[in-house]
Amino acid sequence: QVQLVESGGGLVQAGGSLRLNCVASAGSFSRYTIGWFRRAPGKEREFVAALMWSGYPIYGDSMEGRFTISRDDAKNTGYLQMNSLKPEDTAVYYCAAGTSLTSSVTPYFAWGPGTQVTVSA
Repeated sequence: QVQLVESGGGLVQAGGSLRLNCVASAGSFSRYTIGWFRRAPGKEREFVAALMWSGYPIYGDSMEGRFTISRDDAKNTGYLQMNSLKPEDTAVYYCAAGTSLTSSVTPYFAWGPGTQVTVSA
């Protein structure tokens, strides 16, 4: 069973940057797709980015060009670098482990508890 824990969230001003971390314990982390999702207050869960063990990443609308997903399988860790943050990026961010590269939540079988990102105007 893969267990995930996010960190790196916090309060940042608009235009600033944050890097989120997703550490996996147990399981064959390198075999899985890492996905990042977010949920803003009063809104549906939204796809942010995903990356398999090889190949190109995919990004949600409005994230590409500002967010970068990466991973270090030797450390069982995934990352989400977020630049040029906007107040509308305020949300709880979740990482997930999945079996395919997709923006759909269906293949993601393990989720972290989330980390809060707040962007002030």
